[in-house]
Amino acid sequence: MRLSEFRYALTKSAIATVPKEPRDKCKLMVLDRRKKTITDAKFTDIVDYLQKGDVLVVNDTKVFPAKLYGHKEKTSAKIEVFLLRELNKQAGLWDVLVEPARKVRVGNKIYFPEDLVAEVVDNTTSRGRTIRFLNPEVDIFQVVERIGHMPIPPYIKREPDEKDKQRYQTVYARVPGAVAAPASGLHFTIELLNKIKRKGVEILSLTLHPGLSSFRPVEVEDISKHKMESEYYNLPYSTAQRINEVKTERSGRIVAVGTTVLRVIEANATVEGRIKFGEGWTDKFIYPPYDFKVVDMLITNFQQPETTLLMAVSAFAGHDFLMKAYKQALKTGYKFLAYGDAMLIY
Repeated sequence: MRLSEFRYALTKSAIATVPKEPRDKCKLMVLDRRKKTITDAKFTDIVDYLQKGDVLVVNDTKVFPAKLYGHKEKTSAKIEVFLLRELNKQAGLWDVLVEPARKVRVGNKIYFPEDLVAEVVDNTTSRGRTIRFLNPEVDIFQVVERIGHMPIPPYIKREPDEKDKQRYQTVYARVPGAVAAPASGLHFTIELLNKIKRKGVEILSLTLHPGLSSFRPVEVEDISKHKMESEYYNLPYSTAQRINEVKTERSGRIVAVGTTVLRVIEANATVEGRIKFGEGWTDKFIYPPYDFKVVDMLITNFQQPETTLLMAVSAFAGHDFLMKAYKQALKTGYKFLAYGDAMLIY
């Protein structure tokens, strides 16, 4: 397919810039792929669309305060360092973005609060660097929790506040490593999850740490030539085993909460419709047409134009049907992107 087929006019007024309170009180647009019907609902109605025996799969990644502010050695020049991903824990190596990039060269040392020090060891892109933290005894994630700033999406043109630190995080977030929240999970409350469990729906987890590529538009017209950035995932044995049992017994449906879950499951699916457990890095790119092997239902948010997230959802819903739903959502006042409303596709 062509990039232009994933283009639509997203107005500023349609973008949610603050979180809903409480988090489960957003709208829910429900798409029935077989009947080609579109229904307006509330997110709490999600319980009514789930059945006993279904499996809800969530991404338990945790967004960490990845923006650090420090200064160069021998100068007072302020440097912003955006931690993207940990490359080697033992060596203290990280991929980062720096600002202003022209002031940050290989060999420079950057000093942060709490005596945290990093050395620039490589240039990766115009703003990208590889740094090495020179505090081998320190747990970087623990220090960053104290001195870092929450990386809310770049399209939200305001500084993050204390509310973002709590709300740009799912209630089941457990494994630090994400710099972008798995937004589809932001709508769930503990109370709603318990209600879903009481209905006989099993909740399983896996981990994928989304990076900034979530927000980057695809830049090639032939989308098959786009290359995804690799992201770390961990699909536990217990999760894979239970999904395989449900698929074999046909005792329920597999419900993916978000495109991150969708990608991990489908990246590890066999042609027979079973999945393999394990951890590693995936650059799985899902776009139409795509034959889904495992996932039966998808919960997602309304995505930015020309992004891989929109393409994955389009592959699941059907391109023309999804674009019709987006047109209706814009017309009827749905809010888009991470802090916006939700969609259920089955």
